[in-house]
Amino acid sequence: MEYILEARDVSHRYGRGEDSPYSLHHVSVGIREGVRTVILGANGAGKSTLFYHFNGVYRPSEGEMFYRDIPMSYEREHLYQLREDVAVVVQNPDEQIFSSTVEEDVAFGPMNMNLHPDIVEGRIRDSLFKVGMEEYRYRPTTQLSYGQKKRVAIAGALAMEPKVLILDEPTAGLDPQMSQEVMELVDQMCLAGTTVVISTHDVDLAYSWAEEIHVLRMGRLVYSGPPEPFFGDRDAVSLAGLTVPHTFSVNRSVEGIRGRSESPYPRTESQLLAKMSPPEARFGRISVRAVPEDGAVPDDGGELVGIYGFRTRRLFDETGSRADVYFDAIEGCCLGAMQGRDAVLYCDPELVDVVRERIRGLSAFGRAPEVV
Repeated sequence: MEYILEARDVSHRYGRGEDSPYSLHHVSVGIREGVRTVILGANGAGKSTLFYHFNGVYRPSEGEMFYRDIPMSYEREHLYQLREDVAVVVQNPDEQIFSSTVEEDVAFGPMNMNLHPDIVEGRIRDSLFKVGMEEYRYRPTTQLSYGQKKRVAIAGALAMEPKVLILDEPTAGLDPQMSQEVMELVDQMCLAGTTVVISTHDVDLAYSWAEEIHVLRMGRLVYSGPPEPFFGDRDAVSLAGLTVPHTFSVNRSVEGIRGRSESPYPRTESQLLAKMSPPEARFGRISVRAVPEDGAVPDDGGELVGIYGFRTRRLFDETGSRADVYFDAIEGCCLGAMQGRDAVLYCDPELVDVVRERIRGLSAFGRAPEVV
C-alpha cells in the first residue's frame, strides 16, 4: 500500500551514545492520504518525536522515512520542499511563534515561499479568519493568551496550504468551546482534501473523529488500525496508559444488558441515541440550507438554528444573525431533532450535500431524523 507518509523500522535516540535510551524503537507506521488519523499514547509515548520525523526535523537513528513512497532526503532544498507540503503544529505554541506580531508570524511561511504579496495577504487574512483571530492581526504576540497563541500557530500552518497538517495535542490547554472550534476547523480541512494527523491522549476525541489510529507505548508501536478492536481490548488500553472512550463503554454496557451485539459501534452521542431510541420516539426534522450570499438569514421561529462552515460563520458574525448551535452544529442539531425539535442547519454551499449525508448516516445505527 502506498502511504503519503511512512516510517519503516524507525528508531530514534536523543543522545549520541549507545547507552542513550530510545525515544522510538523500531516503529513502522504509514499515514494514508485523506484518512483521518490519530496517534494515541500517554505522555512520553513518543508521539511528538514521531511527528518531528514526519517533516524532517529529526533524522532516524535507524530505519528510514518516506514521503509519497520516496525516501526522505535531508539536504536543505529537499527539506524546504517537504516542509511546504507537511506542516507540524507543536503542542506548546511558545516553541513555534517567534515573530513580534501576529501578522508577521502568519506571513513568515508564505513569504519564504516567494509568493506574490497579494497572495501572501490573502493567506494571512483567510487563515486568521479560520482560527477567529482577525481582530488580533496587529497585536504583539507577547500580549496573547495561551489559547490565542495556539490559534496563531495553527494559522501559520494553514497559511502554507499544506498537503499534510500534523497537530500535536491540538486541544490541550484549551477551554471546551475553543476545543470544539479547533476540531471543526480540522474537520473542514479534511473535507477540503488536506490529510490531517493529530496526536492526543484524549480517547473520546480520538474515538469520535479518527478513521484510523496508531497507538504508541514507551516508544513502541502497539496497534495500528480502526479504533474499535483496540478499545475492545481492555488490557491493551490499560497497558498503553489510556482509558476506554465513554461512548464505547456505554454501548458495550447497554448492549450487554440487552443481550445484543455491540456492532455497529457508535462513536458520537447522536449515533448512540440513534441506536438506542425506541421506534415510538418522535424526532424533529433537520433542514440543511446553504447560507444566503447576502447573509439575509430569515427568523426561523422556534426552530433550532445551527451554523457550519467558514463562510457561514463570517456572515452570521457580520449580520448578527441568531444561532443556537455555534460549534459542533451537525451533532447539536441531530441531538436537538432527536429530542423532538425541528432544526435549521446553515452551512457553506459546497458543504450542503456532505452535511446531509452525515445526518442520513445515522440510519446505519438505527433511527435518524428526517433531513431535507
